Amino acid sequence: METNTIYNIDCIEWMQTAPKEIDLVLTSPPYNTSRVGATDKYNSRYDTFHDFKSDADYIDWTVKVFNGYDKVLKENGCVLYNVSYSSENTSLIWLLIADIIRNTNFTTADCIVWKKNSAIPNNRSKNKLTRICEWVFVFCRKSEIKTFYCNKKVVNTIEKTGQANFENIFNFIEAANNDGSNDLNKATFSTEFARKLLLMYADEGFVIYDSFMGTGTTAEAAIIERMKYVGTELSEAQCKDAEKRLGIRISQPTLF
Repeated sequence: METNTIYNIDCIEWMQTAPKEIDLVLTSPPYNTSRVGATDKYNSRYDTFHDFKSDADYIDWTVKVFNGYDKVLKENGCVLYNVSYSSENTSLIWLLIADIIRNTNFTTADCIVWKKNSAIPNNRSKNKLTRICEWVFVFCRKSEIKTFYCNKKVVNTIEKTGQANFENIFNFIEAANNDGSNDLNKATFSTEFARKLLLMYADEGFVIYDSFMGTGTTAEAAIIERMKYVGTELSEAQCKDAEKRLGIRISQPTLF
């Protein structure tokens, strides 16, 4: 597998034949929160992907994505999955997590809270709060719940037993919403946030996979932290934007 490459291809198709060489998946998928027929920047988020499946179709699609992760993820690798919900459909995220656990080899090991710098647009409902936080679900294989990799450092060792005590890392991260406005994608990732996650669950030389690479934020974070990356992205325009941003060449859909 060629690393430091973004493939202009559907992630499910790519993962069917890709080798099992991924150390960590860090991604933020479409949330399925766009309003049908919307054209404004908050409700029409992507240049090519239509983000308004039925709940059943969205869950089925996500299960296929996770079965793909199972094919490409190394032993004791984990998946950092940033997802949220809309004010109109508050239950989908929880149904989604439940079906990933029921219908794939993965389970949740942790849930990280991401507090953003701002919460635009504010919620105008009389009884719903404005959300300034999102979630990152830490998934590992059910058989690896006690062994999946986390980059916690040993702070000391109990002399009598030899048991290691590890540093305390809280499941709360404050970081910027994104790296700036982008007309191709109104739901971009934050390099600051991605770097903080990588430092928690990866190490130098690790291969990081983003199945929804967008404009290349995960790749940029991996480069800064001296890691390798692989990405897949449906949108040719976003691939070209990432190419310009990262100074790389985008690979055409070549399967293994």
